[in-house]
Parts: sequence; structure tokens; C-alpha cells
Amino acid sequence: MPYFPLSTAGSRRILKLACLFLIATAPLSGCARLKNVGKTPDLSPVDSSAEFMAMNNPPMPQTTRTGGLGSASLWSGSRASLLGDHRAGVRGDILTVVIEINDKAEISNSSGRSRSSSERMGIGGMLGIPQRLNAELPEGASMDEAMNSNSKSSYQGNGNVARKEKLTLRVAATVLETLPNGVLRIQGSQEVRVNYEIRELIVTGFVRPEDISRQNEVTYDKIAGARISYGGRGMISDVQQPRYGQQVADVVLPF
Repeated sequence: MPYFPLSTAGSRRILKLACLFLIATAPLSGCARLKNVGKTPDLSPVDSSAEFMAMNNPPMPQTTRTGGLGSASLWSGSRASLLGDHRAGVRGDILTVVIEINDKAEISNSSGRSRSSSERMGIGGMLGIPQRLNAELPEGASMDEAMNSNSKSSYQGNGNVARKEKLTLRVAATVLETLPNGVLRIQGSQEVRVNYEIRELIVTGFVRPEDISRQNEVTYDKIAGARISYGGRGMISDVQQPRYGQQVADVVLPF
């Protein structure tokens, strides 16, 4: 990308526009936090979540044949039976997602390179020709050392990456829909408020019905396209983040 140096007037104009933008957006960015001054942050409403809508709009019931001896049998395979399959399988059902992440990765690389070369050429004697040429050459020059060169290069690099993550959580998720291939799309959310801080846990993904255990649980490593978010919002999270003006300045300012 070619570099075009800005003039002093151009730099002042960009700086002035950045300052005006920061001044204009500062009140808007602070309104969301001003409403939480002196009180705990509000929890997200449950009645507008996707899980609530799924549980209030169950799928159409399947028609089954009733009557006869089968209706009074203790070995009925229906979901309401004592021995029936109580695992989540249709829209609106609830299952438990078990999250036990204990990842550890260590990468270490080392590389080195070294090269040394030397070249030397001279004509000490050849029928007296070098001696005659030495007399014609400038002072200090001689055919005895016609060329002498040395070169040496060395390179060494080291890299090390270490990462460790551990997270153990359990959250209830709701089946939002059943895809045409039978896979279940699930979503679960959980909010815990402690003093003035809210901890949020969100889990989404796709689960095969056969991966759900008899305890109606599924582990996170069996969720395809899993999206797991664990964070917070409140006073502690607020002070840990840079101010909006500083974030904008880091993006806008070219120096």
C-alpha cells in the first residue's frame, strides 16, 4: 500500500474530526451505564427469550392408536410412562448441558541458521608477469593478493506458547427446533447476580438425540457448532474495559 504523508493542515483536520466525534458520542455511550448507577444491573427478561417461545409453542402432537389392552399396559413406551424415554426430543423439551473444559496447549519452536564462507585468490608468480604488473599498479596493490573476501551470517530464533483453560459448568438448555435430519437445535442461558455483578452463561449448538444420555444430559464435546459464552456485566466488568472514547481513539488515531 503506498504511503501518502499528510500535511500539517490535514493532520489537524483529522484530529479535529476525531475530537468532535468523541464529544458527540460520549453522552450516548454513557447513557446505558448511567441507569445502573446506585442499583444492581437488571436481569434479561425470560418471557422474550427463544427458550420461552419454544416451550410455549410445542410441536403438533402425534396421533397414536388408543384403546384395547395396550392402553392399560404398564409397559407403554410413551413419554408419560414410568419406563418411557424421558430424554429431550421435541421442541420445548429441556436437557442439561455439562461443560467440563480442561484444555492445555504448549508449543515450543526453535530454529537456527549459520553460514560462513571465505574466498582468496592471488598470483604469486607466472613467468615474472605478476612482478611487472605490480610495478604498474597503484601503491599498496599487488597481484599476490588479487582478491580476499570473508563472509559470515548467523540466525537464531525461539518461540514458546503456553495456554491453559479450565471451566466446569452445568446449564439447562431448551430444544428450539428439530431439523429435517433429526438433529436438535438447542439453546440455554443462565444469569446469576451477585451483588452488583451479573455472570452470564450462553450455550447454543446442535445435538443428535442418540448422544443424549438416559439422565437427559449431553456433554459439550458432543454439541456440533457449539457456541459457549461465559462472561459478565456490571460494575466489575465495566471498570475492566477501556472507556469508549479510548477504544474509538485507538481505532481512529493513526499514531
